[in-house]
Amino acid sequence: MKTPTLKLAGIKQNLDSKHIKFWLVSMGVLISGTVVFYTQYLVSELRVKEENLIRFYANVIQHAVEDAESAGTQNATEDYTFYIEGITPTINFPVILTDDKGEPIEPFAANSLNVLDSLKTSQLSRDQQKQLLKQLTQQMALDYQPLLVKLRDGTVLQKIYYTNSNLILNLRLFPYIEIFVISGFIFLGYLGFNFIRTTEQSNVWVGLAKEAAHQLGTPLSSLLAWVEIIKMDADNPEQVRDIVGQMEQDVERLSKITHRFSKIGSLPEMREEDVSDLIQKVTIYFERRLPHLGKRVKIKRSIQNDVKLRINAELFEWVIENLVKNAAEAMESAGGIIDILLEQKQQKTVILVCDNGKGMTAKVRREVFKPGFTTKKRGWGLGLSLCKRIIEDYHGGKIVIRDSAPGKGTVFAIELPNISPKDRQTPKTRMKSEEQGKVPQVA
Repeated sequence: MKTPTLKLAGIKQNLDSKHIKFWLVSMGVLISGTVVFYTQYLVSELRVKEENLIRFYANVIQHAVEDAESAGTQNATEDYTFYIEGITPTINFPVILTDDKGEPIEPFAANSLNVLDSLKTSQLSRDQQKQLLKQLTQQMALDYQPLLVKLRDGTVLQKIYYTNSNLILNLRLFPYIEIFVISGFIFLGYLGFNFIRTTEQSNVWVGLAKEAAHQLGTPLSSLLAWVEIIKMDADNPEQVRDIVGQMEQDVERLSKITHRFSKIGSLPEMREEDVSDLIQKVTIYFERRLPHLGKRVKIKRSIQNDVKLRINAELFEWVIENLVKNAAEAMESAGGIIDILLEQKQQKTVILVCDNGKGMTAKVRREVFKPGFTTKKRGWGLGLSLCKRIIEDYHGGKIVIRDSAPGKGTVFAIELPNISPKDRQTPKTRMKSEEQGKVPQVA
């Protein structure tokens, strides 16, 4: 299985935003295509319906004219007039009746539908109305060929000009309006995602600087405190030697922190490590230095011995340090207690970091692992998000808040998979894997 590279909390979100932009554009194209296709389908159906209606209207007129030319068909003509009067209200598109030469027939209002109905056209003179109707018939002829009303001998008696209804015209324009609106939303979304990405990158770099200062703060503050103690106990060689040993640990810690940040973007090297020993070292280190940070906190340990897991020691220590620091900072009064528990079960190893601090609300618990979220006045919200990334993405484990409530403290739980027998390394295979892992891969 390919081991993921160590990246910052904001980079994954940038990748997600690229995917979101891709899906946003894809959905926009899909919606636009669907709207265009379905609208064209509706337009074609309406056009067929209107054409059938106008053809039926033309057939009724033609039969009425033919019967009117025949003798003794007065009753039939009246029947056709009844049909025409019944059909006319169903026609909602412009229709103009003309003579065989295309000249509008008087009275114009009676021989046209949905053309001279408005107040503006009704105020036109007779010649103006005729001129308007002639212009409209010329435009209608570009859309559809006029229907011919013929006598039985084939003589053209009338022509029926027609065009699309306003509903069809509006439906034809609707896809373009829809595409314009969707394109506008996609463009605004693109600008928004670019702004978010730029802001995230800026926040990540600022957050990284904050996290570096946070990490360096403990050993630096401890070194300053040891210097002051040395000044006061300069005449006590035994005390000075003990303090110098502690200072060496702080210097080593500074070197380790620098190494951690230099590894960002590189492939973490996974080895079989004694997790019990790592947790002991981290907690003992902080146990002697928390008082220098103004925290009167007692650290209790209930750690099962000789628990070995396949981990990256530097990253794992980073997680434990963050959890211990967060637990110490959650103490609002003296007498704080941090309990560290380690137990190896059949399929997994469980690590609990418990404190009796101020605790969290349900809302904070939901947000606490998100990059940028913090309840501290001087925080940037990268610590716990990095912990989650390290445990879940790089070690295949799980980190959760098992229990927390305001005023009742917090319990963080880490679950890591145990080493399976087939993955357990012998000294020879371990040496070979270490030689292969000397050159880190850059993300």
